[in-house]
Formats: sequence, C-alpha cells, structure tokens
Amino acid sequence: MITPVILAGGSGTRLWPLSRQLNPKQFLRLTGDRTMLQQTIQRLGELPCNAPIIVCSEEHRFLAAEQLRELGQEHACIILEPVPRNTAPAIALAAQYSMKRDGNSLLLVLPADHLITDPESFRETIRNAVSEAEKGRLVTFGIVPTRPETGYGYIRKGKERGKNTWSVASFTEKPDEETAKRYIESEEYWWNGGMFLFHAASYLEELLRLAPDVYNACTRAMEHTMEDLDFLRVDKTAFESSQALSIDYAVMEKTEIASVVSLESGWSDIGSWDSLWEVCEKNDEGNSIQGDVKTIEAQDCFIRAESRLVAAIGVENLVVVETKDAVLVAHKNQVQKIRDLVEDIRSNGRHEHLNQREVFRPWGSYDSIEKGWRYQVKRITVKPGEKTSLQMHHHRAEHWIVVAGTARITIEDKSFLVSENESTFIPIGKRHALENPGKIPLELIEVQSGSYLGEDDIVRYEDRYGRC
Repeated sequence: MITPVILAGGSGTRLWPLSRQLNPKQFLRLTGDRTMLQQTIQRLGELPCNAPIIVCSEEHRFLAAEQLRELGQEHACIILEPVPRNTAPAIALAAQYSMKRDGNSLLLVLPADHLITDPESFRETIRNAVSEAEKGRLVTFGIVPTRPETGYGYIRKGKERGKNTWSVASFTEKPDEETAKRYIESEEYWWNGGMFLFHAASYLEELLRLAPDVYNACTRAMEHTMEDLDFLRVDKTAFESSQALSIDYAVMEKTEIASVVSLESGWSDIGSWDSLWEVCEKNDEGNSIQGDVKTIEAQDCFIRAESRLVAAIGVENLVVVETKDAVLVAHKNQVQKIRDLVEDIRSNGRHEHLNQREVFRPWGSYDSIEKGWRYQVKRITVKPGEKTSLQMHHHRAEHWIVVAGTARITIEDKSFLVSENESTFIPIGKRHALENPGKIPLELIEVQSGSYLGEDDIVRYEDRYGRC
C-alpha cells in the first residue's frame, strides 16, 4: 500500500494578492472547482492508498481539515508543524507516524500546490516506480523539461536501472539561462519536481546517517504527541531544535541509493502569475479571463476579478488580479518582483500580506465590509451545526442582525433564538457565543462599536475547536 504524504506547509507570496500568509495557494481554487490540496489528493485516483498524511502549519490547520472533509477524507492524519523547518523534518514526522501505523507502506511525498494536467500518466508513473522503491531505493521524479528554465533545480541522470529509471548522478541548483540551455540540449537533465517515493524506514535510516541532528530532533518531537480534534501535535521544543533543511540538501544529494524516474504528465508548480497564465484556458486573443471581466483589444493577459467588474483596453502581456482589498497590475515579465512588493507591505506595518478581506474560521467565515473610526461592519457566515467560541471583548460592543437562517445566541447565562430580520445586542464585557442550529448557513450582519476593534480583543472561555 501507498501512504500519500502531502506537504502543505508553505505560505507563498508569489501569487499575491490572491495567495496570502494565512490562506496560501495550496488552499486556493486556482484551476478549477477544487483547491490545489484537494486536486493533489484526487489525482491519486484508484492507486492503492492508505488515508493520507497531511503536514501543515498551525495557522492553516482548519483550512486543511475543512478541505479534507469536503473530499470525505475525515480519516486523514493532519500533523501540525509548530514552526517551519523545511521538507526534511516535515517528511521525518510523517515517516515516523507511518512506521507506527503501517510500517510496510511506501510513502508518496507530494507538494500540495502543484498542477498535473494528465493524472492518468502521473498514476502510471507512480505504479512503475513502486518496484524501484520496494528495493529500498529513495525514488525522486524528474520532470521531463519542455524548455530551458532558470526557476527550477535540475536532476542529472546516471546509470540506467530499468524502464524510465536511472540512478541519480547529481542535483544542481537553479541555473542561469545559458546553463539551462546546455542542460536541455544534453538530454541528461530533468526538472526537480520535489516528489518522492520510498519506504519510511529507508528514508529514516538515511536521514539518521546523513543528518542525525534532524533525525534526533524529529524522533524526540514524535515521542510526545497530543491528539487535538483532527490534528496531531508534536513536541514544539524538540521540533524547534531541528535544522531547517530540505530533503534534497539533507539526504538526496548525499545518499548513494537515490533513483530518478522520468515523469511526463503536464506538470507545473504554478509558481507565478505568468506560469498560471500558461496553463489556463485562453480565448482567441490569448487572454485568460476569470470573473467579471470585459476587454477591448487586450492580448496575452491574465485578468482575474474577484468582487467587481474589471475592464481592460489596449493592453498586452499584463497580469491584473482584483480582490476585495487589493489590486495587482504587473507586466508578465516582472511578476517575480511580487515577493519584493509583499515584503515592502509587511515591513511597512500593513496587513494585506496576511489575509484577504474575507477570513475563514473553523465555524465559517467573516467579511469586513466597512471600517471607520470606532466602528466596523462584518458579514458573518456560520455553517450548519457550528458554533463560535464563548468569548468576551474588553473594548467593543456588538449588534447582530440575522438576515438568513436562525441563530442560537448565548449572552452570559441566557440562550435564545434569533430569526431572520431580528437582532440582538451584546454589551462590552459580556460573555457570548453564536451557534447555527439549522440546516442552512446562518448569515448575519455584525456592527461593532468601541475604542478598539482588533481581533486580539477576544477572551475565550470555551471553544470546541481547541483555541482557548
């Protein structure tokens, strides 16, 4: 059996303003009705797989759990990284957990934010790689390159070991353009896609030999775990002591048992807006249009509208992305500078790098519609059967107006129902909670008023999601 290990811990900035620190690209619907994480799981199809292991950060845990629930993957294990430590420690946590659950399974390690347009070819490649991994080899997958690319690392193949399988001669860092062209002409190099197949024991043995500090830190972290709802928490102090190393640097570049299997399946890491434009459907003018967009004499553009009409006239090779709180306009050959832009936003004390205007919570979501001096207006959605924490605010009062569904509201020791077109008031300092007892989403308008309206003015007393 194969145990998928999905690495979902990134917080990418290159797809800003859609991707944010608290809602990065692996949790976004970029190329269809499913998120990148969901597509990663779905493309496994009929492969003989155990329930997946998801490794993600603490701040993304509820996003991951909800998206797994949508797929019917409630039995998946979600391991929480207390701090980011790169891929070698993350995979070590999953390998040690897998050894306890099913010591004989193969780990199929996949990033959560890649696109595969030919999933059947992908699955066939995985099937062909199983025999090599069963021999105790650490298998990586080399993406057959379609062009000289300076944004990817490369794998050089060594001696042939079987069908589409070679030993690994070397790993190389991202090359310059001339070097990338030589790689392609030689037909000896493939892109490094960051996907792997191996026995958990094989990986852990090599990690102990080649990066013992990482192995020991992760072993200590897994000795004291705690189950919390859908999540597995590891020992934070132990995990923090690990070096932050990629699996390539810690193991694959040094091991003598690495194999590479070639992969041709329409792969893309969707690492920038121009790479997303390349894989998206386009109209006759070469434009990828998403949302409410109108164009006249626009060509080879990526234009995405999230909340309003976006119009473009007489432009070429632009990326235009509109969200509720930010608009990006960039030339396609300049999108790599978005990282610098996001860092400038962060260093100036702004918040647009953290989250979009609509913020998701385990119980639903809220959208900050309007904010002014001493007041803020939100649209709150509570999913059926869910409930906010029992909480209190020191600096603000709240007015709640129900516009759809029925709310069960608790204020101090009293609970009561509020129906559509009815409202209630929560004074400063009063404990309160909001619950949806119905079968349809609860929608309400919240008007906050007070001297301080920040999200950190919340004192939680009870919470079914473990946030107290």
